[in-house]
Amino acid sequence: MDYAPLWISVKTAILSTMITFFVGILISYWMANFNGKAKGIIDGLFTLPLILPPTVVGFFLLLLFGKNGPIGKLLELFNTSIIFSWSATVIAAIVVSFPMMYRTTRAAFEQIDINIISAARTLGLNEFKIFYKIAIPLAMPGIIGGLVLSFARAIGEFGATLMIAGNIPGKTQTMPLAIFFAAEGGDMEKALLWVIIIVLLSLILILLMNYWSEIQLKLMGRRS
Repeated sequence: MDYAPLWISVKTAILSTMITFFVGILISYWMANFNGKAKGIIDGLFTLPLILPPTVVGFFLLLLFGKNGPIGKLLELFNTSIIFSWSATVIAAIVVSFPMMYRTTRAAFEQIDINIISAARTLGLNEFKIFYKIAIPLAMPGIIGGLVLSFARAIGEFGATLMIAGNIPGKTQTMPLAIFFAAEGGDMEKALLWVIIIVLLSLILILLMNYWSEIQLKLMGRRS
């Protein structure tokens, strides 16, 4: 039994979630305070990967990072290619999991009482201090929820990964890909094993999220 798909899935999910975490917080906070005319369009673009089928997302990534794509041509100047590499699995995971982090975190920022922010500005705090000393702590439950959902989405990604990274054993074959091709090849026992592993990982994530929520509720109860 080759456990490479487990390692590839976990390290892909961890790296993509780390990137999504920081980028998602910054973009979510910006969008929560943005009131321009194009807000609806920008929000739609950030949310689109959540609505589109993963294969469609993978096709767009293929157009961007392929040899004839704008990013692909730029990378060729440095003798580098993203397609069918482990980096491609990370990019696919980032794109499909970002909306989970974005929507959850943005909602958390938008629920912050504007009077608290106004009082902080009145006391002389600059926007950066308001962001990391007030907004981040108040939105932390939503941020953690988005983090867990992003990780779960990244570790279960299939369609976009297959389109841009392919199914290369030991290199780009994640657990969802291993399940599909094992079942397609008639190796149902192997497919079932990977299914059990993903279910257990997902269950652990849900339990951790519930545990975190309980801790937050207890802390809020003590403060009140």
